[in-house]
Amino acid sequence: MSTSLIMTVLGTDRPGLVRSLADTVAEHGGNWLESRMARLAGQFAGIIRVECPDDSADALIKQLSEPGIPGLTIQSVRESATAPAQRRLIEVDVFGSDRPGIVRELTAAIVTAGGNVEELTTGLESAPMAGHPMFRAHGTISIPLDSDSDSVVNSIESLGDDLTVDVSI
Repeated sequence: MSTSLIMTVLGTDRPGLVRSLADTVAEHGGNWLESRMARLAGQFAGIIRVECPDDSADALIKQLSEPGIPGLTIQSVRESATAPAQRRLIEVDVFGSDRPGIVRELTAAIVTAGGNVEELTTGLESAPMAGHPMFRAHGTISIPLDSDSDSVVNSIESLGDDLTVDVSI
């Protein structure tokens, strides 16, 4: 039998952090299944899912947390999620003028339309010619099978005339 672990990883970025983590997982017979990692403002942040033999899961969790990998804070939990109801995935790109609270507004609009954020990447870029900050988001949203993607688009577009929304199914 095997155990799936979900880990969050945070620390000051430096070469070799991911390798150190991968080595530790491998030492316990683990298999790195999937991850999302990024460098943000000099910090390394990641979410990782690994699978390891049941009899080594506790030792892996302990080694990662005490003493752990120098410079990293790692939290691990056993995966215990049940299979979610079937939903349809849509990809959404949103572009518009930046303002405080835009991520809160965007996610509220998605939930109001019956959507769930599966993955979301946000950032700022300079507006062509004007140079002021423009908000950009790209994400995957799940919606009920019987739902229409237009409801998500309409909900997001209702946040302001300056937002452009593009959806692909």
